[in-house]
Amino acid sequence: MPDASASETKGQIPTNLRLLLILEEVARAGVPVAPSTLSETLGLPKPTIHRLLATAEEEGFLQRDIDGRSYGPGRRLRKLSGNTLSSQRLRTERLVIMQALASEVGETCNLAAPGRYGMVYLDRVETHWPLRIQLPVGTQVPFHCTASGKMYLSSLRLDKLKRVLSWLQLDPSTDKSITDVDGLMDELAVTRTRGFSTDNEEFMDDMVAIAVPIQDTEGRLLTTLSIHAPRQRYNLDALIGMVPHVQKAAKRLETLGHL
Repeated sequence: MPDASASETKGQIPTNLRLLLILEEVARAGVPVAPSTLSETLGLPKPTIHRLLATAEEEGFLQRDIDGRSYGPGRRLRKLSGNTLSSQRLRTERLVIMQALASEVGETCNLAAPGRYGMVYLDRVETHWPLRIQLPVGTQVPFHCTASGKMYLSSLRLDKLKRVLSWLQLDPSTDKSITDVDGLMDELAVTRTRGFSTDNEEFMDDMVAIAVPIQDTEGRLLTTLSIHAPRQRYNLDALIGMVPHVQKAAKRLETLGHL
């Protein structure tokens, strides 16, 4: 349903704001958007919409979806989003929340966002233990065999999830990685029901992890908050016992993001 603010601007959008409003609408929709939908929502002529979309695609701010007609965020818009999330004031407050979680559970916690080919680490707070797993900010990890990636996949609408899984390479990272679509679909159904995801040595041998979603005001996944630990300190069941602590921190991060 069209956004009220978008409806109010119909017919009176200054030329220098039109592309910005298109980017805003694509980001707000959360799913690939067709040019006809943008034309209707923003009240702009279809030729104008197509011209602006072509410019945004050429410059990397938008990219075509698999259907070849609709558009979603491109590389530069995703980077802009990540840089915005990492602005100094927000990052300071975010790290305070993450530091409190890391101290409470005694393990490293990570904030990750979906990229084009995997989950990208936006921030992390390290555990104090000398034995820890190094995955620095900027690291991209697979969707199908990580807690953060499975949390993201479980948030997708079924039709989009099936499209993603049709091209996703389910390469094994360990002998416990799920490498068949049916098995992964079953795992994602469980994840969707219980509200958190797990990694039981699927990405790295002897590492377990859990992740929960951080959502926007409309209940859509923005990022994930996860903790991981060597199996020498935690088995998966013990780490699952920490889920309420991670969910509480995620809610605080959601509130921060809604300010």
